[in-house]
Formats: sequence, C-alpha cells, structure tokens
Amino acid sequence: MNLALLVAMPGLFIWLAILFLPWRPWSIRETLDADSVFLSLDLSNVTVLIPARNEAETIQQTLTSLKAQGQNLNIILVDDQSSDNTIEKALSVDCENLQIIQGKPLEAGWCGKLWALEQGRQNISTKYILLLDADITLKPSLISTVLKKVTEENLQMLSLMAFLKMETSWERFLMPAFIFFFKLLYPFNLANRHGNSFSAAAGGFILLENKVLKELGGFTCIKNALIDDCSLAAQIKKAGYRCWTGLTHSAKSIRSYDDLKTIWKMVTRTAYTQLFYSPLLLILCTILMFVAFILPLYILFTSTGTIMFIASITLLIQFLCYLPTINYYSLPLYLVITLPLAGALYLIMTWHSAYEYYFASGATWKDRNYQ
Repeated sequence: MNLALLVAMPGLFIWLAILFLPWRPWSIRETLDADSVFLSLDLSNVTVLIPARNEAETIQQTLTSLKAQGQNLNIILVDDQSSDNTIEKALSVDCENLQIIQGKPLEAGWCGKLWALEQGRQNISTKYILLLDADITLKPSLISTVLKKVTEENLQMLSLMAFLKMETSWERFLMPAFIFFFKLLYPFNLANRHGNSFSAAAGGFILLENKVLKELGGFTCIKNALIDDCSLAAQIKKAGYRCWTGLTHSAKSIRSYDDLKTIWKMVTRTAYTQLFYSPLLLILCTILMFVAFILPLYILFTSTGTIMFIASITLLIQFLCYLPTINYYSLPLYLVITLPLAGALYLIMTWHSAYEYYFASGATWKDRNYQ
C-alpha cells in the first residue's frame, strides 16, 4: 500500500464511522414542533425565566410571542445590568403576569447569564421553569406541546435547539454547519437515552422541573460554566433524572449573524471550552478536522486514479451526512458542498479561541471577560 493511499483512507474511515454509528449524529429525527391543539391550555404551572442584558432590539418580539402561548403564563425577566432601554421595551408589551427584577452586580465566580438566572429562580414557585433567551420567539402552543411531552415521557428536562436565522450568505454558510458540528459533538439520540451519563442541551429553550433544580442547589452547581446548557443537563442526568433534546422550527432565534465577525465572536467564546482547555485535545481535534475536511478536498484536486476516487467517495459520504441538516432548514441543496470549507473555518476559530484563552483576555460575552 503506497503512502498516498495511507493518507487518503483515514478520512474515508472517519465518515463511514459517522454514517453508520447506531445513534446517527447526522440525523434530524429528534424534533418537536408546536401542536395547535393545545393552544388554550392553562399554563399557571409554568414560569418563563428570561435573563436580559442589553436586549432592547429583541425583547419585545420575545414577550409578544409569549402572550400567544396560553392562559396564566408567569414571566420573570431579570434585567442584568442593561445600559440600554431593555426594561422600557419590555413594559411596552403589556404582558400579563410579567415581573421584572433588577439584577444585582455580578458576583465573583459567576458567569453573567447564570447569575441572572439564579436571581430569578429564587422568586419562582411553579412546578416548571422555562429558561428562555431574550432573542427567542415561540410559535403559539409550543409550551403546551412541550408540557405534554415531558408529562407523557416523565422527563425532568427538555431543551430545544432554536431555529437560527439563515438569511445572509454568512449565516447560510456557517450556521447549519454550526448545528451539524454541535450534533456530532453532542449526539441527541445518545444524550436522550436514560441510564447513561452522556448529556446534551440547547440553552435557548430549556424546560425543567423546579424541584429538580432546587435539589441541585439552583444554578450554583454550574455557576462558572460557560457552556451552561450542557453543564446543566450533565448535572440533571448525574442525579438520575431524564432529559431530552431536539431540533425545532417553533422556537426561532431573531438574533442576526450578518457577518463573519459576529459568528466568529460567538464561536470563539466557547470553542476551546468544548475541549476542556486541553492542548492535547486541541491537537487531536486539529488532526481529525484536517483529515476529515481539508485533506479529502486537497486530494480530490491534486490526485488521479484510485486516490482521487477514494477522496470523492469520502466527500460524497460527508455531503450525505450533511444533507439532512440542509433539508431541515429548507436551504439550497448545493450548500452541502460548503461543509469542508466551513469545517476548516471552524477549526481556525477553535485555534483563535485557544489563543484568546492563553494570551488575551479569555472568553468575552456581553462586555464581560471570563478567564
């Protein structure tokens, strides 16, 4: 076996493994959308908890969508030291049962979002808490639909990956790939199985039982976690409870990622955190990403014969794995061929995240730095 063949085969093996893994990380079968049958259900046993820091551009749409969810829904908005008119925008919606809490200055050892959530949690007595980002809008009856699922399946936590905006060229290029890579790292099917320790969650929409969160000590158990959603799911599964995570069209992010700089900032905030700040894992990730994404593309354009055929099959399997994600978001099918370039760009972002960790101010989000 010649050297060129040895170089070409690992990428093929990686994508064959991804394609045939029993939990199918590329699949979009874990989905949940609003059912209009449940539109009029009473929601007095739910409190929506929204942390908001300078969310004047989006908070009105978020609250307006909550008004259409059902009757007697409780809402707590924690204003996390906003410097804009977030509160005024929230009050203009005239939501029933809306309580606004003025957040205290960030305490040492806490991440900003979790500190805001903890202050709100202490004012909640309902059975369920819905953690909702201030830039997420919900289709009518989604909360009722989720309540039905958690009741029927005895779930203590359910999270939904919000439908991200994919309108600009950069959004279409990178956002579906972001979700695809997230599901490779955190396969929903594997995380949704009860009895194992593997966990996953999407932080924009999380419904959980209040008593379970109290049992864990509130958000204190993950107070300094930058990846707060998966950290919370890990704590809940560790305690022996059931979790479920899926995709949805019914919870939509209205935050725009119009340019590369905005997406870059979002990714680099936690990319190195995903690798547990480990140089060894960074090197391993680099090798895997290079072999899986960059090398097959390079071989395709620089080789002939059998070697080029292997690279072609590798890329074809890669595109086949990516196709369900592209279809789910109703994007043009030709976007599957952009995955190798997206993978290369995300690898560069991961290295930049590591650079920020070691040589700069660390992760930065909402004008706060986290070392």
